[in-house]
Amino acid sequence: MEAFALLVAATLNAGTVLAIAALGLLINEKAGVVNLGAEGMMLCAALAGFAAVAHTGSDWAGFAAGALAGAALAALFGWLVIWLNTNQYATGLALSLFGAGFSAFAGIGYVQAVLPERARFGWLGLGDVPVLGPALLRHHPMVYGAMLLAAAMAWFLYRTRAGLVLRSVGEAPQAAHALGYPVRGIRLAAVVSGGALCGLAGAYLSIVYTPLWVEGMVAGKGWIALALTTFATWRPARVLLGAYLFGGVTMLQFHLQGRGIQIPSQFLTMLPYAATIVVLALISRNPAWIRVNIPASLGKPFRPGA
Repeated sequence: MEAFALLVAATLNAGTVLAIAALGLLINEKAGVVNLGAEGMMLCAALAGFAAVAHTGSDWAGFAAGALAGAALAALFGWLVIWLNTNQYATGLALSLFGAGFSAFAGIGYVQAVLPERARFGWLGLGDVPVLGPALLRHHPMVYGAMLLAAAMAWFLYRTRAGLVLRSVGEAPQAAHALGYPVRGIRLAAVVSGGALCGLAGAYLSIVYTPLWVEGMVAGKGWIALALTTFATWRPARVLLGAYLFGGVTMLQFHLQGRGIQIPSQFLTMLPYAATIVVLALISRNPAWIRVNIPASLGKPFRPGA
């Protein structure tokens, strides 16, 4: 039971990174914009967050720095694809490559840096309760924040007028424009908000999940988060469940190694990515299901008056 509790705790911790990033990408795609630059944004945000904590000693300063870094890169991406009408896919890939290279160069001085010790969490005084405490009640506040974020996003998208307008921009931007809504401005706001969440995920990775800075530490999590939006058919609650599923697959490799099960480490390392491919392949077998849920104008540029 103790090993099971530790696996659950590790799954929640690993899934939080994916959940926050995927929810940010979900906001982008609900507005009709595909951002393939999540990997690069998360890397730059991870560096910004780690550097902020190293200099200030405050986790929250690090989260703010990570969110700002992600938002700034997303704003650049949004300006290029929304106002200059560059190709969304090519621009996103360029952003991902830029983020990987820039973070590797700028982070050289932080490779050996050590963050200050942080307080041990034990919510409601129940952190020492057998099984339940280690599994669910010793996590950083951001773990529970990701759950609340998914609930808040579902409420925003499907229960508020602003959410309806955002979805209409992703479904029929010309119709939204005809009704007087600033389609470009709404898309830019969605892209920047999504970038801030990707930045928050990157900061969580380097401040809490590891905590350290090494080149390329995101290690494909941005791409998995991107796949999660399709896996979840663009619904926040399913994004959260999918994030924990993939987080559990990621942590399973360490659990099996700790139990002494003799499986090649290369096979265990590839499990999360293999699971991503399998899930996407299964979903693609039902294209009608995807067409029903995908935003109709996803990836399509909007030109007023066109």
